[in-house]
Amino acid sequence: MRIPQPPKLLSPHRAIILSADKFEDMELFFPYFRLIEAGIRVDVAAPRVEKLTGENGYWFENVDLRIDDVEPDKYDLLILPGGRPDGAPQTVRRNAHALEITQHFFAANKPVGAICHGPYTLVSADCVRGRKLTCFFGDGVPEEVQAAGGLYEDAEVVVDGNLVTSRWQPDLPAFMREVMRMMESYVKR
Repeated sequence: MRIPQPPKLLSPHRAIILSADKFEDMELFFPYFRLIEAGIRVDVAAPRVEKLTGENGYWFENVDLRIDDVEPDKYDLLILPGGRPDGAPQTVRRNAHALEITQHFFAANKPVGAICHGPYTLVSADCVRGRKLTCFFGDGVPEEVQAAGGLYEDAEVVVDGNLVTSRWQPDLPAFMREVMRMMESYVKR
């Protein structure tokens, strides 16, 4: 099923979600629909433009472009959903252009949201040093964050500058509440 964008966007702002096969279903769909609901144009980029399969059996057919084709200066918000440690987050963090995209967002001080294992990409892009953030509390993710110089906190949502992070699916309401607040502040700049 192809999910249509609304015919008339309420906002000229754009978000990019980087993901791959074996994504955490709710951590991709929840932000995707919430951002569309707010009138933000949302593109999803993956290694290939093809149907993605979530780890819980849902699929996502609305991949707009390859990660390698993303022009980060066209976007106002970056979302990094999670998934199993050997799934989408690992695939995304191994993509050199995904790391460049992430670094661009931090250099430009544009909003970034990462949840669960999504911070893997932040670690690989060397964007956590000195930053407060949270992530999934198992699988060695907090240890990776700390080894990269991040200041790990076990909380449902952590905001540090342009970065919003959360631990897992039950934190999605708090995560998106803070992402939307950050976008509102960004738009007012």
